[in-house]
Amino acid sequence: MEALLSLPQELVDQLVQALAEHPEWGAWFTTAVRFLFPVLALLILAGAIRSLLTVPHEPEVWAYLTLPNGAQVPLTHWENILGRGGASDVQLGYPTVSRQHAALIRDSAGAWTVYDLGSKTGVSINGAAVEEQSPLAYGDVLELGGVETVLLPVSPEEKRKRRKERRWERPAPPWLGLLLLTLFQLLTAVQLLAAEGAAASAAVPLTFLTLTAVMWVYVLGLRCLKRVGFEMETIAFFLSTLSLGVTASSAPSALPKQLAAILLGLFLFLVLGVFLRDLERAKKIRWLMAGAAILLCGASLVLGQVKYGAANWISIGGVSLQPSELAKICYIFAGSATLERLFRRRNLGLFIVLTGACMGCLALMSDFGTAAVFFITFLVIAYLRSGDFATLSLITGAGVFGVFVMLSIKPYILRRFATWGHAWEFASSGGYQQTRAMSAAASGGLVGVGPGEGWLHRVAAADTDLVFGMLCEEWGLVIAALSVLGVVTLAVFAVRSCRAGRSSFYTIAACAATSMMVFQTCLNVFGAVDLLPLTGVTFPFVSNGGSSMLCSWGLLAFLKATDTRPNASIAIRLPTRREDRAGAELAPRPREEEPYEED
Repeated sequence: MEALLSLPQELVDQLVQALAEHPEWGAWFTTAVRFLFPVLALLILAGAIRSLLTVPHEPEVWAYLTLPNGAQVPLTHWENILGRGGASDVQLGYPTVSRQHAALIRDSAGAWTVYDLGSKTGVSINGAAVEEQSPLAYGDVLELGGVETVLLPVSPEEKRKRRKERRWERPAPPWLGLLLLTLFQLLTAVQLLAAEGAAASAAVPLTFLTLTAVMWVYVLGLRCLKRVGFEMETIAFFLSTLSLGVTASSAPSALPKQLAAILLGLFLFLVLGVFLRDLERAKKIRWLMAGAAILLCGASLVLGQVKYGAANWISIGGVSLQPSELAKICYIFAGSATLERLFRRRNLGLFIVLTGACMGCLALMSDFGTAAVFFITFLVIAYLRSGDFATLSLITGAGVFGVFVMLSIKPYILRRFATWGHAWEFASSGGYQQTRAMSAAASGGLVGVGPGEGWLHRVAAADTDLVFGMLCEEWGLVIAALSVLGVVTLAVFAVRSCRAGRSSFYTIAACAATSMMVFQTCLNVFGAVDLLPLTGVTFPFVSNGGSSMLCSWGLLAFLKATDTRPNASIAIRLPTRREDRAGAELAPRPREEEPYEED
């Protein structure tokens, strides 16, 4: 290992010596890259954003449901509500049909199942009554309150036609963005070496070169598997590059750990993506995920060490972990994977218990920032699962009441927020961090002073809670704003793609992950500039910290699973020829879709 590092270290020493002999070289280089970095960042993100947001998401057709008047209604989702209500996916305007009569659900293997949602007039298949659930084959007569419908497959000819029409939805090639990002990473490494001077270490260029190599191996490897669409990963790699830059400036010794966290996060991203292909498998382990979320939060409560005012850190072998960050992934998984009872309001009961257990542990640890993130995520998942405003309003009221009770029991918590909006009045005490962050951000201007050239890293938590201020100081307001825009772009894409989402599981999980990432970003950014209380919440992908980085890549997997563009997501299994031919003899001929009007 020493021999491996000796050559890079010799090259670094020669570069440092040359800069020491000619200090104007370093000054010129820093001046040049300060203006070049925003241009590169803008080009990198512009390409990814344009590709993500300009391509329309046309819903896929999975089957047809014939109606008594002869109309054929396309089923564009894997979970469909059949009923008389206006919110139903297939609306049947008959008085004998309940508002939410039945749910027709497809699994990832192509098999359909019908569920009676407590209808008054019942559900039957080929004349046989359905008690709770029953499989539904193509050609079967599904009767809802005396209204007969028939499930028909999509013909192979129509499938081929739709795939041909969707070819123009393919994402843009990733090569230009990757080349620009590679240049960005290499220039960052050189700038950090110039900023460190005599203390420069070969660990800096080796870390960035490793990230660059892994990035290219990942893209080329998936391209060999005929996968396209790497915009999300490009944004994640860009933000991870900034994270390495922030870490190198504030805590150079932590660079190997942060790089390892990025690599482990990428591995988690791939594993989750492949795992999410099988919805039945996801449904089976939801209880395991729920237990893991409670266990991780409980472990922090029992074994946690106080750091930055919250007892949510566990030290193992000299490595500090935040189990609550990994609990976020388990929580979203467990909250989204209840498919067969998705449309039943009473299904929220156990989810509320799970949420209460996790938030209770976080409150006892005084980690109120993470508790707030969990609560917002809970509201998103609960609404998407039930659509019940009344219940959610009561829960929100109960949550607000619980906050007031907690403040009365622990008044010291309220004192933590006493400086909110008055940071400059307490610049030497409670507002010390925010005032320094705002001063550093102002000194950076639009293009920053250069990576490694700032002073905010000397302030506690500069690379975590105050990382937005550090970005503004060293990288400039332009790149700091682009970093926020990158997270917002991921959120907008996920919301847009939900309209064409295959399964409610993917849709709910993506919206939950999106809300979590956006809310964390808001808390971090606004907390650093005193627009919100400083809560200790990290900036996704950017803040220094292995647990946060793992969580960010894990949440990205849920967003990636909503990408229904052809061959764009590893979470979407490509259909086999056998599946394409299934039920072909029963399939209706391709025709223009007609609007359904009840007689």
